[in-house]
Amino acid sequence: MTRTKLLALALVFALAPLAAHAATKAELNRDGAKVLKTLTKQNKTARELSQKATAILVFPSITKAGFMVGGQIGDGVLFKQGKPVGYYNSVAASYGFQAGVQQFGYALFFMNQKALDYLDQSGGLEVGVGPSIVVVDEGMGKSTTSTTLTHDVYAFIFSQKGLMAGAGLQGSKITKLDK
Repeated sequence: MTRTKLLALALVFALAPLAAHAATKAELNRDGAKVLKTLTKQNKTARELSQKATAILVFPSITKAGFMVGGQIGDGVLFKQGKPVGYYNSVAASYGFQAGVQQFGYALFFMNQKALDYLDQSGGLEVGVGPSIVVVDEGMGKSTTSTTLTHDVYAFIFSQKGLMAGAGLQGSKITKLDK
């Protein structure tokens, strides 16, 4: 077994207690709708994208932890026309200089059916592979117009809390759940 596989296996065991408390459908629906409402109320770009998006995948709470080897895990809900239509899991592993624990949430705005279809047809979305994904930051949000919104998926990271520097989506694997 390679060193990377051993580290990934160790990470799975380290995060297993977090996965054991997976949210129910009702909790995901409630929490997902709540954070999406707050995001679109506070962020003009998110509000504009929500009106044009084919679907929005919301992960209300992702837990990220690490010390040299790190990982993150959390469940999310897919909304189409404001209604929950599916449930997903986001998992990521990393290796490098890192230490701490952090919680955050994120929302993915799928801007076309092709990008949304890729989510399920590919056996899960790997961030960094497949449709183009843009992480929207405050500066980008100030310069966005209807003609500059040309990517397949837009990501918003929100509610960062904890003692770990930064939150990223690179290396994340998103798979559909049978809830």
